[in-house]
Amino acid sequence: MSRMLKLGLFIYPGGHHVAGWRHASTPAHRLGGMAYYTEVAQLAERGRFDLFFVGDTLFTREKDGRFFGRQGISNPDPVSLISALSAVTEHLGLVATLSTTYHEPYLIAQKFATLDHLSGGRAGWNVVTTWEDRAALNFSRDTAMAKADRYVRGKEFIDACRALWDGWGQGALLADAAAGRHHDPALIAAANHVSPSFQVRGPLRMPRPVQGWPVLVQAGGSPPGRHFAAQIAEAIFTAQTRIEDAQAFRASTHALMAEYGRAPHEVVIMPGLSPLLGSTEAEAKRLEEELADLVHPEVGVWMLSENLNFPLYDRDPDDLLPVAEIRQARQATASVETNLKYAEANRQTIAQAARVIARSRSHNSFVGTPEQLADMMQHWFESGACDGFNMMPPYFPEQLRVFVEHAVPVLQRRGLFRREYEGRRLRENLGLAVPPARR
Repeated sequence: MSRMLKLGLFIYPGGHHVAGWRHASTPAHRLGGMAYYTEVAQLAERGRFDLFFVGDTLFTREKDGRFFGRQGISNPDPVSLISALSAVTEHLGLVATLSTTYHEPYLIAQKFATLDHLSGGRAGWNVVTTWEDRAALNFSRDTAMAKADRYVRGKEFIDACRALWDGWGQGALLADAAAGRHHDPALIAAANHVSPSFQVRGPLRMPRPVQGWPVLVQAGGSPPGRHFAAQIAEAIFTAQTRIEDAQAFRASTHALMAEYGRAPHEVVIMPGLSPLLGSTEAEAKRLEEELADLVHPEVGVWMLSENLNFPLYDRDPDDLLPVAEIRQARQATASVETNLKYAEANRQTIAQAARVIARSRSHNSFVGTPEQLADMMQHWFESGACDGFNMMPPYFPEQLRVFVEHAVPVLQRRGLFRREYEGRRLRENLGLAVPPARR
């Protein structure tokens, strides 16, 4: 079979445009309800998406220390949500975000083993190392852990979870009711993981996950984050907006993986893509203007300040974005530096930069027809810029429906995307091997 695009759906309350929750087609009053998430997940499955991805933030965003009531907030617990969705979907992969900074390996390993069994092998874990000081305040700490320490802890966390998942060997589960033998104790072993961050004995209270391990996802863009991903990631969500940058990212990721004894086929790389689609290009541009009109002026500047970690609230929005000041104030992350370079090259004002952030949350955005979108996706895919995309519709569910009903068939006709799922497990559909048991 020829190489096929992989597609993830990144769910976000209302949509990835900051004013998406205000769009007339978005059910703002029920964004926290099961019916809304069921509709979106089943629509993604109808479109043969590989996975449904739920992010997480361990604090409520504020504006200068005050709660800000103009942004859409309805962020459920990721594991609770995808556990519920496992009962109303059959093939769709289910990926939840959980932090290695504020959890413990035994509990996380048990959660994802449970989810993998409940879903029949569709679980994935987006592994994050939380950096925000505001999150630390919710976990009895004053400041976030240093970056180097976070990634050391993250790698030790993954090692402990893998040891726990591998505690039940092949054939350990007997379920022999007649003989009264549920499992073979000789094939079950304690993890006995000891590292500077953790001491975890184990074993888990349930057999090895259906997939061996849940699919491990990572999205770090800094040098330590990229090395972490090269060691552990099987899917990488990234945020390049230029094809040249995406090509370089994918090539350098493969090179980093080789340093850790891993091959390119062991990972799928999926940049974020936020498409706004219309039946004609003019209609798509009209929709873009409608969404822009829904952005309250305070919201765009607030979101830009959040993204850059630099207060811009009291500046004249018609002033040029103070790129040099922002760089001088603190070391920029990879995604922030991308935004700063773009603003610098295009001499963006604060208001213009805020408009871009409101549209795409720093990911690649597209405005046009389904055919034009398919052209763009095909070009990136065939040029070695990616293995697929993490789709981020600007508002739900209507723009997802347009993509499923009009863009997916174009990709299928071109032989770029599946017509039917390869299997019922996330690893099968992503083309990833089941990790061999180490016992």
